[in-house]
Amino acid sequence: MTKIKICGLMTESDIKAVNQAVPDYAGFIFAEGRHHVELEQVIKLRKLLDPKIISVGVFVDAPINVMLEAVYSGAISIIQLHGNESEKLVDRLKDLDMKVIQVFKLPTNKIIQTHADLLMIDSGSGDGKKLDWSSLLLKPNILAGAIDINNVATAIKQVAPDIIDVSRGVETDNKKDPLKIKQIVNKVHKL
Repeated sequence: MTKIKICGLMTESDIKAVNQAVPDYAGFIFAEGRHHVELEQVIKLRKLLDPKIISVGVFVDAPINVMLEAVYSGAISIIQLHGNESEKLVDRLKDLDMKVIQVFKLPTNKIIQTHADLLMIDSGSGDGKKLDWSSLLLKPNILAGAIDINNVATAIKQVAPDIIDVSRGVETDNKKDPLKIKQIVNKVHKL
């Protein structure tokens, strides 16, 4: 069964919506941008989040101590590297028993390989651009990039990822939409 991560959570109402839908993962974006959250905020939100839902922290070229603080505080369980982080950093985090997601943005001229626990393919920097799924040369553990209720079944059929990652695809007027979250979580869990 394909799992699903709802990313870009920022508010108590986002957490309430996610708790009602029960996705497998919840993502908090520590990097600068529209969905940016501070650690203190994530600590509070994590306490409200259903304990069955695994929390993920998204970082872009952050210092290692910032990422470790987020894990040790209990705010997150998995570190997602969404910048230009090196394999040396991945190995260092793994040596510290951290679970790591390494993101590769397409198109890329890098050879896609990593020691991270999970490899994620995205269309860019969370800009909502859709990937040409049929052109992927490898099967990522996690697929992201403009996925919503209308194309999630096609994404799963064409790519067969272990996890679908959705953020803007469950928003209305730049806010998380509880109905869209519930619909896509239900659909993914049924596929």
